[in-house]
Amino acid sequence: MSENTSSALGSGDFGRRVAQRRRQLGLTREETAERAGMAPNFLEYLETRPAEVETGALLRLAGVLETSESELLGGNVDQPPGRADAAARPLLEALGPAECWARLAERGVGRVAFSTSSDPIVLPVNYQVLDGAIVYRTASGSVPATAIGHRVAFEVDHMDEALSQGWSVLMIGPAEQITGPAETGRPAHGPGPTPWPGGRRDVWVRIVPDTVTGRIIRVQ
Repeated sequence: MSENTSSALGSGDFGRRVAQRRRQLGLTREETAERAGMAPNFLEYLETRPAEVETGALLRLAGVLETSESELLGGNVDQPPGRADAAARPLLEALGPAECWARLAERGVGRVAFSTSSDPIVLPVNYQVLDGAIVYRTASGSVPATAIGHRVAFEVDHMDEALSQGWSVLMIGPAEQITGPAETGRPAHGPGPTPWPGGRRDVWVRIVPDTVTGRIIRVQ
């Protein structure tokens, strides 16, 4: 069976998982290719370009890299993040405020945390960055709406399982309700964040942080 067989499997993030696992084991690309019975330039192609991987090559690489085919193909994507081993030479660095805001980009999913009369609460929300603030929409009477009037923490992160690296941004400040179109920015910015749960979400909450910190784990 050739490396380019039509019965190939979609690789997805396969190449980066192979490279990350190879580095964890301290193997060079040449050593890995030789043990897997393939040319080094073909392994480089698999590691660096979106491609498909033939079943035989997948099985050989999994054996050489002491892992499973499922792990190399991302079979753990529905599992909690952070299950991969640490990189061989990780570097933890602080992010400045400007870098933190840049990583939040315009919109995404973050977690808002605050204390209630009974217990601490941490909830995911769809947010939008708007004029130096975090804005999210929720329903009247919902748990995210109870953050209004409290000092809250808002956290966003990104994990790269294939390379065992990632970043997190933490913002702290008061949560307040905003009402008029001029405050929400609806005319200039469209409908704002779109909550994934759907339904009527007409309570707008704004967090204006007075503390912005972030950290990043890079691979050296």
